[in-house]
Amino acid sequence: MPANVIDLFSGAGGLTYGFSHIIDNNTFVQDDFFNFLFANEYDHQAAKAFSANFPQINLIEGDIADINQDFLLKKNISINVPVDLIIGGPPCQSYSTVGKRQYDQRAKMYREYMRMLRIFRPSVFIFENVTGMLTMKNDSGTPVIDDIKNSFKTIDGDLGYKLFVETLNAKDFGVPQSRERVFIVGFRKDIDYEWTFPLPTHGRKRNLQNYVKISEAISDLPCIKCGQKKSNYKTQPQTDYERLMRGDSQILEDHECGMYGEKISAVIKVVKQGEGRFFINELVEKGELPRKYYLTSGYKNTYGRLWWDRPSTTITNSLGTPSALRCIHPFQNRALTTREGARLQSMPDTMHFFGNKHERNSQVGNAVPPLLAMALANKMRHIPFEQFRR
Repeated sequence: MPANVIDLFSGAGGLTYGFSHIIDNNTFVQDDFFNFLFANEYDHQAAKAFSANFPQINLIEGDIADINQDFLLKKNISINVPVDLIIGGPPCQSYSTVGKRQYDQRAKMYREYMRMLRIFRPSVFIFENVTGMLTMKNDSGTPVIDDIKNSFKTIDGDLGYKLFVETLNAKDFGVPQSRERVFIVGFRKDIDYEWTFPLPTHGRKRNLQNYVKISEAISDLPCIKCGQKKSNYKTQPQTDYERLMRGDSQILEDHECGMYGEKISAVIKVVKQGEGRFFINELVEKGELPRKYYLTSGYKNTYGRLWWDRPSTTITNSLGTPSALRCIHPFQNRALTTREGARLQSMPDTMHFFGNKHERNSQVGNAVPPLLAMALANKMRHIPFEQFRR
């Protein structure tokens, strides 16, 4: 029997993809074990992307604060169907250690998530966010993670959840990217079930097969220069990962690069794999670069070039901005394209993105990698949801 799912803060659908597909013979295949009752996304361009990627799912575009029983009835969405699972992660920018870390309205969106739990009383939920959530504090100095956990444990009267919390790294599950995320899985407190998180499938430290490298993820994509766009693949897929990502896609989307100014172009040309701002400034101090190229702001890995033979560092919504965190192509003198970022997120080439460059990159950078989501979904398939309905 399918498990009924509500998908919140959906974005372009990275988490959704992992819960709506399985892999069969190294091919993504749509699967109907999880029946999506509806999804919700506030951002217009991300909502367009979600609808294009999942036309079969009823998407509510708008503020989650507007969703209540009357609202759903007006949308002809049944509120009498038992909800087995709610998935989603509120906006993470407020918690990010590379952001301003303000306890603003976005940081409080977990309260809307809790309100959805109160309305639908699902058997299980999955709440996802960045690891910065673990160290963020609210206005009174209390750790936000404690607020969240206490809120979920006792929501309303007899409704509360037993929590399982774990930090998972996407590279341990076949994603060519080191990306740590915190997952809170909650089981309604009347349910006797001992959840365990999925075990890693990749990684040298665990004496398993190696991590998937950047070279194994994007080597079939054509080289482009600043100001170029290409819609044809360079070669046939060269690796199993590329075959999985390519699927039956015939047209290459979102593989383009804008123009840079003289300073950025000069800096990119000299930075080596694994190096960044400090390396550039050392060259200036040694007199090997003119003083005008000295970089006075940014993090250590600002203007950082990625390694060809390693997984990527964490993909962000600034993946196409060289002056942001490490995102310069391993050997081409430019930042990553939207499609390259999607590949490093394990978002297949059949997924579409909408809006301007920043909006499309945000849809990629904010997503849960589908392969990581799929690992969670595969574990969830063993839960006897029909026994827990009430």
